Amino acid sequence: MTRIAWTSWPSREALSRRSRTRPRAAIAWTVRVLVLTLMLWGTFTNGRFGPWEVLAGLLGVAGCAWTARAFYRTSLEHRLWPSLGLMALLLAVAFGAQQAGAGLPAVVLWCGCAVTALERLPLSAGVPATAVALAAYAAVNTDGWLTTAATTAGLCLAGYVLRLDAEARGSAQRLLAQERAARVAEAESAALDERSRIAREIHDVLAHSLSAQLVHLEAARLLIEREPSGEFRDQVLERVVAARSMAREGLAETRQALSALRGEVTPVEDFLRQLVTAEPGEVVVAGERRQLTAEASQAVRRVAQEALTNVRKHAPGATVLVRLEYLPDEVALEVRDRGGRRPVDELAVSGSGYGLLGMKERAELLGGTLEAAPGEEGFVVSLRVPA
Repeated sequence: MTRIAWTSWPSREALSRRSRTRPRAAIAWTVRVLVLTLMLWGTFTNGRFGPWEVLAGLLGVAGCAWTARAFYRTSLEHRLWPSLGLMALLLAVAFGAQQAGAGLPAVVLWCGCAVTALERLPLSAGVPATAVALAAYAAVNTDGWLTTAATTAGLCLAGYVLRLDAEARGSAQRLLAQERAARVAEAESAALDERSRIAREIHDVLAHSLSAQLVHLEAARLLIEREPSGEFRDQVLERVVAARSMAREGLAETRQALSALRGEVTPVEDFLRQLVTAEPGEVVVAGERRQLTAEASQAVRRVAQEALTNVRKHAPGATVLVRLEYLPDEVALEVRDRGGRRPVDELAVSGSGYGLLGMKERAELLGGTLEAAPGEEGFVVSLRVPA
């Protein structure tokens, strides 16, 4: 355990700025501004400088700031050798500043490197880097050995305390993220349990009712077929067969809805192909296929079902073209039929008349659009929803 603590990096959460509160971020910015001010003041208060010296001083301070920023980035990514290289570069710049007579910027760099190395590097690398920085500081300090010892001890303590504080904030950030993930998982589990309960209720009521209805319609069909052939008998048989087909389709759609509630959803492309199997038509899929959101997938399925139901009611026998296109931020569905429309009969007007309105409301709830209008040869239903 001790070896791991000695050689391991501080966590990414500890090194990241996201774990900082606003007061801590304000303090950090204040420290940066103070350090930059000290470096600039120490650089330009040791005598007169010409334009080139001023430019060189500004470039040096800017280079130190860039190097420090690069060090923060490489240490955040846990890249040891680039981090040590940048730290060594800062220490070398401090030595050069000391030789050039800029003692204050050199001291600021050495002290900053000492604290930062303990805070952001593994201890096996941070302690030697801190020792080098503090040794250089002690070599140029002229305030006496007691002041030097107190200063170096204080810097070591400050660096280690900042490290512990960052680790504590990182741990709190990880715990918060885990708690949020647990809450999301708990909510999803509760939603799945509720959908399973609704699916059981639908199965026990609607699916059983449709199954019983199919049995009775099949029995009625067999009884009617035993009667002598005639116009009235044939009309009744046709209606019974049509009702049986509708009940079978309703049972299949109910099973699909139950599968969707339980999370056992077939891909949209396969669903559309199954839907068009009984029709003279085809399904075309364009764009790069991807997993759709549950809401978008359900909208595409329901709109396709309603559009094909309208084709069966108002234009039986018409050729149907279903086009599904994956767009960058949404999915588009187009259902187009070709063929002359028959006169409206009793069966065609048996619906509630709210199918298209319901499809449009479903699309608008998702932030999409739905258009339904006559086309060149038939009727066209176009859906676009975010996905």
